[in-house]
Amino acid sequence: MNDAEQVTVSPERAPEHHPEGHEFEIQIDRVHYKVKLRQMTGLQLRHVPSPPIGPDRDLFEVVPGGSDRKIGDDQVVEIRNGLRFFTAPAHITPGAARRLREHYLVAYK
Repeated sequence: MNDAEQVTVSPERAPEHHPEGHEFEIQIDRVHYKVKLRQMTGLQLRHVPSPPIGPDRDLFEVVPGGSDRKIGDDQVVEIRNGLRFFTAPAHITPGAARRLREHYLVAYK
């Protein structure tokens, strides 16, 4: 790269430089937590709340403006301030989603 070339990094994508021991603020199911690890697996994230998130629920990372991302137990997540997660039932009874959708269509017309 010569002196005339510049690299621009948007603030949203700029790497965070945190000293050892820095705490990151994250949310799981709208509850705020502080964690110290820069990378955590899905299993580690499941153990942040007390009691831990059970196997009957799936863990998702909130992706603003995109599709939320399901986090598997072995999946590594780069932790940053403001990261948000939510849980949802792991198994949905067949037909339950349709009945729920129909309920909302009738109730909110």
